[in-house]
Amino acid sequence: MLDDRRIRIIIGHYGSGKTEFSVNYAVKLAEMGYKVALSDLDIVNPYFRSREKAAFLEEKGIRVISSSLGHNFSLDLPAISSEIVGPIQDPESQVILDVGGNSVGAKVLAKFYEDIIDKEYDMLCVVNTNRTETRTVEGILYHVRSIEEVSQLKVTGLVNNTHLLRETTLETVLEAQKIIEEASQELAIPIKYISTIESVAKELPEGLEGEVFPIRMYMRDVWM
Repeated sequence: MLDDRRIRIIIGHYGSGKTEFSVNYAVKLAEMGYKVALSDLDIVNPYFRSREKAAFLEEKGIRVISSSLGHNFSLDLPAISSEIVGPIQDPESQVILDVGGNSVGAKVLAKFYEDIIDKEYDMLCVVNTNRTETRTVEGILYHVRSIEEVSQLKVTGLVNNTHLLRETTLETVLEAQKIIEEASQELAIPIKYISTIESVAKELPEGLEGEVFPIRMYMRDVWM
């Protein structure tokens, strides 16, 4: 059961898999019959951005917003601001904002603070403990708090998306879960999802905090 809050802001350090999670989340919502808009607000990382899968997503009925000058054009905030606000204001739209990396990338959220703050939203921090910046509890705490400070919005949930791409194992996810559970307690923020490849998701034991969210690797070709 996916969260019932209509607006989901997805954040996470480079290499966390936040864009893969965002794309999978959008696809799942579309398959459930919702009207879905995915906005690519990643102004930090030039690689693996959700706009790269615009054709695939639009075939599934998902509206993809990046630049009004086209998905292949560099992100231009003034050009896309009106497009992003539309779905946020539309009570019929399920909105996903794919926001780039660290506190620098989160600055873009401040631009839309007034549009978001009075709505029901979730801001989910996607964590991969195999990344240097978020491999410890302290790193996760710093990452979350710095983004909250810059964006003026609160992180409402953590996502354990610890992975080694297609080499991810059950042990990979379970070891990370312990670290993220400790961070969750320190922050008083729940673990909302355990996001992992389908083969590992089937092996996860019951009783873990967070809804198991099997993902497919849409952002990477089979050879990668």
